Amino acid sequence: MARLAGIKLFKGLDIDLAPIEARANWRRFDPEEVLVDFDEPSTDVYFLLSGEVRVLMRTASGKEVILHEMRPGDLFGELAALDGVPRSANVTALTRGEACVMPAAVFKELLFAHQPVAERLFCLMASRIRELNARFMEQTVLDLRHRLYSELLRLSSPRQDRSGERVITPPPFHHIVAARIGCRREQITREFTMLTQEGLIERTRGALILRQPDVLKARVAEAMQTDH
Repeated sequence: MARLAGIKLFKGLDIDLAPIEARANWRRFDPEEVLVDFDEPSTDVYFLLSGEVRVLMRTASGKEVILHEMRPGDLFGELAALDGVPRSANVTALTRGEACVMPAAVFKELLFAHQPVAERLFCLMASRIRELNARFMEQTVLDLRHRLYSELLRLSSPRQDRSGERVITPPPFHHIVAARIGCRREQITREFTMLTQEGLIERTRGALILRQPDVLKARVAEAMQTDH
């Protein structure tokens, strides 16, 4: 079985990936290793086979804004492969892992030869643009508190054993949440304290539980209709 068969872009498609894999490279990485750096001229596409990575942008002063976190099956680097423009973000490893590194020419050849792959890429890019649009809207319209509510909802998934509750596993570090919504760690700590006192969130050893996610959703919806 081809090693790329588990990648979301190819999963379930009737494509012989062996010739493609023969023209790609395989890269193992360690935690905190930089795989792609901002403004770098490289154009390879990375397919994540194992491990996790974080996509972020960094200002000249060192402030970081987190865009995405990616897991096995995901890909990154496709923008530079398509348009040849230097990298728009930094990608740093969170864990040990391995990636398939595909030259831009091979990637584009694959897209042009297999319409289902191209269609999946279009859908992936469209979903990323929609998410960025939503986050841009929140950054423009919402204050810090409501941006935090929205981000917690986005990071969470339904809790299997409790109807209506949502959970974030593992619980996010305060400085990471701050980097996701563009504020300081101290502000996140203060907001978390207030949310805990309200009974809206609870931190356990392995998770952050959203006790009443519908309340957070309602507050965000109301704030979207109000100028701050």
